[in-house]
Amino acid sequence: MNHSASNSSVPSVVVASVDQMRENIRRKGKLKGRQADDVSLEEVRALVGEAPHRRDLLIEHLHKLNDAYRCLHDRHLVALAKEMKLPMAEVFEVATFYHHFEVVRGDDAAPGLTVRVCDGLSCELSGAKQLIEKLPALLGNADVRVISAPCVGRCEQAPVAVVHQNPVPHATPELVVAAVNAKQTHQAMTDHVDFDAYVADGGYRLVADLHNGTSDTEQVLKAMEDSGLRGLGGAGFPAGRKWRIVREQPAPRLMAVNIDEGEPGTFKDRTYLERDPHRFLEGLLVAAHVVGIDSVYIYLRDEYHGCRELLTQALAHLQANPPCALPHIELRRGAGAYICGEESAMIESIEGKRGEPRMRPPYIAQVGLFGKPTLEHNFETLYWVRDIVQKGPQWFTSFGANGRVGLRSFSVSGRVKQPGVKLAPAGITVQALIDDYCGGMLDGHTLYAYLPGGASGGILPARLNNVPLDFDTLQEHGCFIGSAAVVVLSQHDTARDAALNAMRFFAHESCGQCTPCRVGTAKAVQLMQAPQWDNATLEDLNQVMVDASICGLGQAAPNPVRCVQTYFPHEVA
Repeated sequence: MNHSASNSSVPSVVVASVDQMRENIRRKGKLKGRQADDVSLEEVRALVGEAPHRRDLLIEHLHKLNDAYRCLHDRHLVALAKEMKLPMAEVFEVATFYHHFEVVRGDDAAPGLTVRVCDGLSCELSGAKQLIEKLPALLGNADVRVISAPCVGRCEQAPVAVVHQNPVPHATPELVVAAVNAKQTHQAMTDHVDFDAYVADGGYRLVADLHNGTSDTEQVLKAMEDSGLRGLGGAGFPAGRKWRIVREQPAPRLMAVNIDEGEPGTFKDRTYLERDPHRFLEGLLVAAHVVGIDSVYIYLRDEYHGCRELLTQALAHLQANPPCALPHIELRRGAGAYICGEESAMIESIEGKRGEPRMRPPYIAQVGLFGKPTLEHNFETLYWVRDIVQKGPQWFTSFGANGRVGLRSFSVSGRVKQPGVKLAPAGITVQALIDDYCGGMLDGHTLYAYLPGGASGGILPARLNNVPLDFDTLQEHGCFIGSAAVVVLSQHDTARDAALNAMRFFAHESCGQCTPCRVGTAKAVQLMQAPQWDNATLEDLNQVMVDASICGLGQAAPNPVRCVQTYFPHEVA
């Protein structure tokens, strides 16, 4: 191509000198907006250590700051973003997503002592509203604030208040005031089977035999399959089949253990963990060996402060006296988000992100934690592994009622004399559960209704008191068993109030990712407060939430509403 001679006469223009260009590069390399100050950087480094920092530890670092300063000062967030080489917006979004982090701006003072009163259904039945109303005046301290909180996983102890990190069971105004005045802000560990006692009773022998070849891996896998054990977190997927699926995936393979237990009415995992943590850890190690797991991440609900200390100690004892080669194990702390009970949201949280569910496929068995094939299990599923393998699958299948097979741990609360975790045959009816395991109804109370599967499992009337409680038995009635959280209502209660309590919880806990869930739950709360329900509009909301939500929260939120419409129409007419 020929160029005209005139082009050579075009004068050159100096845009910038070399020094100016270097300065421009330096400016672009700095964080935009507010810069981290030296004091804040030193305070952050003192808690989280020196760089480099793994991205997935963001939430753990936020916990350290929140524990030390009772809040998250925005200056510390800026410093943490700089330390971790993350955008400030990303750190802020994660910090504000979780309920247990409180971001404080500028020179605002850190919040004082916080007393949280659970407003879940079981606590509401036991007088939580009155407790919330009375406490501020009784405490009479401007530095102590009283707030309501979603279910804290202690429904059998209703009503429950939490003084900082110390739960006060069967709370009365006097007990809470006494705890505040005595500065009882941290929970002590419960009496439990410790490492030495567990080993003396044959503990960790199974996993040791697997590693040295005394026991056959395939036989263990077949025992799990033959037992028919299904995931006890609520989904009910066969555990043995899950092991085999993940085992067939390419290495490296990871495991994520769900102890988030956020379903209102559920407290079985906490109860078993407080009693016998090493039985769970041995089940975890057996699963890890059979499936070929390289690293394990245990996700523990933040409300379970005593359990965290107990499990930290149990892991330390195990690692100091390993029965075999151990996989890498990390204990991760939730931060107050019911949605993280959903397996993919939990994985996002372990990765240090907002706990928002993932679209599927791909399923986490193929593409899970850190993009690797992942075995996800509920705590209780692993808790039963040792017994099933050592006693044989026929031991587990020998239990059952009304044509169902196996054992179930029912978290029972509400209007019964003896609430708590009841280990009973799968397929037991609520009437048998109340009469034979809970000492009957409270004096002056008769069965009116019950929730068979926590807040999301629906509500059934007393006339359906002989429906078997197990997977697949409640679907024809518009309910499901989930994690087997049974809340018992009496003639002094209404199903509509129970449904409204559940919907308020869903609206509070929606991650906001799905518009139908985010908007639908809030709109449903408004409609359900009316003396007479607009059933047509509510059903429109129900259907949209079921069809368009990507996870179980939005899909199951309509269950209590539909049950009230079906079984208790007289309450909303």
